[in-house]
Amino acid sequence: MAHASSIFTSESVTEGHPDKICDQISDAVLDALLEKDPNSRVAVECFTTTGLVVVGGEVTTNAYVDIQGLVRRTLKDIGYTNPEFGLDCYDCGVLTSIHEQSQNIAVGVNESSDHEQGAGDQGLMFGFACNETPELMPLPISLAHGLTMRLSEVRKKGILPWVRPDGKSQVTVEYVDGKPTRVRAVVIAVHHNPEVSREQIISDIKKEVIQPVCGKWMDDETKVFINETGVFIVGGPEADTGLTGRKIIVDTYGGYARHGGGCFSGKDPSKVDRSAAYMARYIAKNVVAAGLAEKCEIQLSYSIGVAKPVSVFVTTFGTGKLPEENIAEIVEKHFPLTPRGIIKHLKLKRPIYQKTAAYGHFGRNDADFTWEKTDQVDVLKAYLG
Repeated sequence: MAHASSIFTSESVTEGHPDKICDQISDAVLDALLEKDPNSRVAVECFTTTGLVVVGGEVTTNAYVDIQGLVRRTLKDIGYTNPEFGLDCYDCGVLTSIHEQSQNIAVGVNESSDHEQGAGDQGLMFGFACNETPELMPLPISLAHGLTMRLSEVRKKGILPWVRPDGKSQVTVEYVDGKPTRVRAVVIAVHHNPEVSREQIISDIKKEVIQPVCGKWMDDETKVFINETGVFIVGGPEADTGLTGRKIIVDTYGGYARHGGGCFSGKDPSKVDRSAAYMARYIAKNVVAAGLAEKCEIQLSYSIGVAKPVSVFVTTFGTGKLPEENIAEIVEKHFPLTPRGIIKHLKLKRPIYQKTAAYGHFGRNDADFTWEKTDQVDVLKAYLG
């Protein structure tokens, strides 16, 4: 009997990638405001290029935050402490343009005696889970994140002192009959000091980064590509402009599942782009963990100013133990799907967001990532009879 074979690729970027710098700054501003005023309404964007960071957006809050200082601290934590990196936390320019949220939006979002908190915008959000990894994530994005996290670790711990903050990874996984079997290719782009030789870069990255993360999935035929242009000395915002929200596939499932199009970073949880995507992941993960399906994708959609979702859609890609319409009914019965319900259930008014802004919002083992809990498994298992 012939076996069906396929391949799938996902990528990740390090916390020093220009787009990720912006995501982290946007979420650092959000955290600082939520810490002082948990009811802050925040929609903050960031832009960076050589020697410059621009922060702009809409904020309604009772708190005050020194955004200039916050930007510099965030850059320092990431590792942009040297003018040679194209952005220096001590001397870069920081521009801000913040104004109050539109009252036209607030009237539909704010809670009142005769109006439950509505969604902060229209839109559609997806959540996904599958049983390929212990964290119930697709293997390609899990390995890609593992590589970029390791790139930052070897830099910050001084294991590979020649590594600079910027970097990217890409992992291609081969599937047989829908199950991951091996890593077919690994791509690494690592920002580096000018003194290090190409030979050392290849040797060090294979030994200290690729092997610890992907080793057990690799074989003699796995292709490895490291800095294939030959040199990556100019990196960070000097080489590539950064923007908040430009790595939404890296932030989610690496392209393995669908995406509604809205980014997460810089948005408070009244914005369903963020909170409903977290809830959809939480639902999908619990469905898979409970054994109702091997793969599950949830879609939620909302209208601005309206509390209840316009639609709830479930697909299990033929792996469900129950009909999909039954799972959708179970989801609506047991999971809160209004903005207020989601925020309360997942405890989303806490200043927890900056750490979500690099290495993915999902599949992380962190107690603050409440949407990763599988605490509804017993409730769902009861439906298996």
